[in-house]
Amino acid sequence: MRLTVGYLYTDTGDDGVNLAIAIAKATGAAIDLVCVVRATEPDGSPGRAGYEAALVNKAEQWLDEVAADIPDGIEVARHTPVAESFPQCLIDFAVSSKAAMIVVGGTSDGILGKHTLGTISSALTHASPVPVALAPRGYSRVDIPTITTLTVAVPTAESKDTPLPFALALAGEGKLNLRLLSLVSHDDLSGDDEESAEVRSRHIAAAEANLAVAAQSCGGTSGIESLVADGNSLEEALEELRWGPGDVVVIGSGRLAPPRRAFLGSTSARILKNTDAPIIVVPKDYKP
Repeated sequence: MRLTVGYLYTDTGDDGVNLAIAIAKATGAAIDLVCVVRATEPDGSPGRAGYEAALVNKAEQWLDEVAADIPDGIEVARHTPVAESFPQCLIDFAVSSKAAMIVVGGTSDGILGKHTLGTISSALTHASPVPVALAPRGYSRVDIPTITTLTVAVPTAESKDTPLPFALALAGEGKLNLRLLSLVSHDDLSGDDEESAEVRSRHIAAAEANLAVAAQSCGGTSGIESLVADGNSLEEALEELRWGPGDVVVIGSGRLAPPRRAFLGSTSARILKNTDAPIIVVPKDYKP
């Protein structure tokens, strides 16, 4: 199992590295540190090639520094490809190396402990054929946690694409606890009258039944927990949840996603915005 880590020489770049280390410690994965050097257009200037070589040399120095801080026992390789697009180069590298995930941080101007997508992470979560693991801002400022639990956001409709097969495989790889989560929001309910309460109960019952079906699909795997979180809005439902340092959340792609591509739908984007644990976005129809 390999992890493609997209690295920039920033605090958020270090966030991604720390998440990759945590995943590698849990699963035994190898880490490929990838710092993409932007290709320079030839313009006839005699120093152009030398400038690009200097950039590659600087990127190699950065990766040497990062690799030195990765704990012993984790296989690590360093790569400094030259390309026009950082996100596309990461995708191409991940596919060619058969990576299980691409791991990146967010943007440096977000709220500490929260997710804010930057140019690279946004492009990856809307195009990658490989699952994308996102570190919240500030993940490099704490001790690297031991990942213990994967929480999978199971779609409320059984027919929708689900990230459960990926999460089940990853949990098995790392001997992690698995928690199946259904988020039920009641945005369409306008009051606390008896009719609204009845509809609310039906929503929760349907979510519980769908979780039971999802649990059965896990093939008798032990230690699976199911949880329904509900609220008047998705944000209110998410407020019910408390994330510990050992938690990672797995979410699927939106219904408009092309096959085998990640695409943050409106629900996934709201989960991302309101969660302070690392998140893995799984492409549509992904088969681990």
